Amino acid sequence: MSEVYAARRTRLREYCNAGGSAAALVSRPANVRYLAGAAPRGAVLLLGKTEDLLVCGGPTADRPGQERPDEALRVQALPGVGGGDPAVAAADLAAGQGADSLAVEEHHLTVARHRALGSVAPRLRLANLGSAVEQLRVVKDEEEISCLRIGAEIADQALGELLESILVGRTERHLALELERRLVDHGADGPAFPTSVATGPNAGHPGHRPTDRRVEEGDFLSVCLGATYRGYRCEIGRTFVIGTAPADWQIELYDLVFAAQRAGRESLVPGAACRDVDRAARQVLDSAGYTEGLTALTGHGVGLEIDEDPQLSPTAMGKLDACVPVTVEPGVHLPGRGGVRIDDTLVVRPEADGGPELLTITTKELLAL
Repeated sequence: MSEVYAARRTRLREYCNAGGSAAALVSRPANVRYLAGAAPRGAVLLLGKTEDLLVCGGPTADRPGQERPDEALRVQALPGVGGGDPAVAAADLAAGQGADSLAVEEHHLTVARHRALGSVAPRLRLANLGSAVEQLRVVKDEEEISCLRIGAEIADQALGELLESILVGRTERHLALELERRLVDHGADGPAFPTSVATGPNAGHPGHRPTDRRVEEGDFLSVCLGATYRGYRCEIGRTFVIGTAPADWQIELYDLVFAAQRAGRESLVPGAACRDVDRAARQVLDSAGYTEGLTALTGHGVGLEIDEDPQLSPTAMGKLDACVPVTVEPGVHLPGRGGVRIDDTLVVRPEADGGPELLTITTKELLAL
């Protein structure tokens, strides 16, 4: 992997040089990890004029399960227990290497921290690196996609095991905790985000925080969970019915959301406009009269963070590339009654390669549990 990280840093250095910056300071943890292979707490990456350095605020003793930085990088640990601010130390090191300009991630730095960089190296011109690293991260290599694929398998397995257990009478909170335990049991680093379990009138509500409401016969049960594997995060969402058979209104609503989700999935082709993918799913729901209350976006990119570019929304700019993993997650929530959400993680692939690759494979049939 060392050559992979080196190639990523080379691409960023070329971007910085083209913009007139001799060095770059990367401080956002996911971006540090992408370029360095690991991001110890508080660490920053300096792409220096003469040498690249991973600057840490103190000793970096290995812990079980801890990712190790790219062996080609020199790790600079600051002395002392606290070690000072690695970003400030990195700016001083950049000036010491003879750089006259330094590109920084202004969207991640606080105002106070930005001022401190200027104070320690007053002759160093600070420029804005912007979201350059985030844009490099959009298209994944096959190693990254493999991590997402394994994470999806873990999430599928955890969800499948839960569905085989007795659900009636158990609380949303208890089910969410059990899912997160199962993720770790099956090899995940941890959950990709707080697991959402919603029952009855809560079902289908985006971002619902589990409560002490108990599962009842006749409920919709919607679950959204994700696994983190080697830092990469995926997600899956499914909706089920509790009881012997769903009601007519539940079948109708589920079929509608399923059709919207399928339309979104089928639109995932290289070159497709992000807003067109959103439109494909959204117009199915709009045409059935569910214009109000829909979520702001149909899906988003995933990777080292659970919510990355691209955004699949009505106002999104740009087009999809091959090897971009995204979610497609339309839903409808009826206040007081509940609702349906269906969420998959897929990788954009050309038709010649079989079209979009579905990573989360738990059935989307409306199961009565």
